[in-house]
Amino acid sequence: MRRPPPRLHLPDWFTADDSALNVALVYPMQGPAGIFGPTCEACARLAAEEINKAGGVLGRELRLLEVDGGAEPGRVAEEVEALVTTGVVQGVTGWHISSVRQAVAPRIAHRVPYVYTALYEGGERTEGVYMTSETPAWQLLPAMRLLAETRQVRRWFVVGNNYVWPRRTARAARRYAREVRGRVCGEAYLPLGAEDFGDVLRRIEHTDADAVLMLLVGSDAVRFNRAFAAAGLDQRCLRLSTLMDENMLLGSGPEATADLFSTAGFFTSLADRNSMDFHGSYADRFGADAPVPGSLGESCYEGVLLLAALVERARTLDVSAIGATAEDVSYEGPRGLVGLDGRHVRQRIYLAQADGLDFNVLAQLRSPHDLL
Repeated sequence: MRRPPPRLHLPDWFTADDSALNVALVYPMQGPAGIFGPTCEACARLAAEEINKAGGVLGRELRLLEVDGGAEPGRVAEEVEALVTTGVVQGVTGWHISSVRQAVAPRIAHRVPYVYTALYEGGERTEGVYMTSETPAWQLLPAMRLLAETRQVRRWFVVGNNYVWPRRTARAARRYAREVRGRVCGEAYLPLGAEDFGDVLRRIEHTDADAVLMLLVGSDAVRFNRAFAAAGLDQRCLRLSTLMDENMLLGSGPEATADLFSTAGFFTSLADRNSMDFHGSYADRFGADAPVPGSLGESCYEGVLLLAALVERARTLDVSAIGATAEDVSYEGPRGLVGLDGRHVRQRIYLAQADGLDFNVLAQLRSPHDLL
């Protein structure tokens, strides 16, 4: 029996007219990913304010309606679908795990543009869905290759949460490991919200792994980092994560992040013109005590920019028309001047190593030109 649709709690400022473009901002307010929810909200809010100062989208004010993307996927999908069906929102963006995207996309993506900002496992082809973040082929493969060359990593152990992104990424990692003359020697998958890592740590030790590929979300990764270091495994295994930002470093603590690597399209420590402009605007708007705008939160800034650029280029909110002009879309943001390859943003990808509570960027793994 299907549950009744969720009751919509609309903000006081909401009006159902054509003077504004209302966008559902779906980001985690609870659960393991809630650790970086505040920076998702702040970064998206900053992008919307900047767009509105420049004249809005098709002359309309862009307004964000927040949806808790950390709730159960089916419930998130019901809420977003209700917002679309009632005409409350004309677009969707935000960071949320792949299980949520898979629940949301079939219900709304053919009706309104949907810009998904989380790194993910690849392969999304639903009409109307566009991706701003990284996939394993662009992010994980070159990182594994570089660590094999520089650190002679051969034996990988995968630790992930038990849902689609970690499992499909691990499938790719098995192939990538063979390409760099290595192998995956063990895998373990844990439920979201896991706290006991004892059995996994013993398995890592017994397999004599050189490196651990961490595919854990938010506070789960924080707890794993602490347990990993407490077991002394940080002295014999490096760790590589494709989902690790500065907020998670802060949560882990510097004593738990030795020999920890992360790969992403953005790091707070990047010091080029685009990233410095972004940091200046972010600090001016939210102050020195604001949450750190790491790659996960910053992706929501990218999502708002891309959604606005798609609509502006098509001169309409029609999903088919947006798809017909998407290849010509580009915009400039914290990750530089980017365009689309299919429905994915072409962007630089970096490898960084934890250095206390920050990341030291070691190398650029991929250029946007690699995809042309």
